[in-house]
Amino acid sequence: MEFSVDNDSRFNISFAEQEKWQVEVEVLEETLTVPAHQLVVYNDEVNSFEYVILTLIEVCEHSPEQAEQCTLQIHFKGKCGVKSGEFDELVRMRNEICRRGISAEIESFES
Repeated sequence: MEFSVDNDSRFNISFAEQEKWQVEVEVLEETLTVPAHQLVVYNDEVNSFEYVILTLIEVCEHSPEQAEQCTLQIHFKGKCGVKSGEFDELVRMRNEICRRGISAEIESFES
């Protein structure tokens, strides 16, 4: 392969060399699926932090750290989206959380 440097200090590669080094690129169409629903838990003045944390661990399968962070957000912001997913899956979780005396609703994301 030969190069030459012109006055502008740019490399010139012959047309044959350019064709040799061209690479075909296949563009893949990627479709991202974003859950359309979110389980939101609301603050109350009744349930303890420990009880809400334990509920999120047991019902939503949160790690202790994740449950604690969500509980702090519920306390300070008044609510927290604790789980996103399919409606049918979230209904089961909402029902169990409400059965335990904690206020929760399923919200739909706006498109």
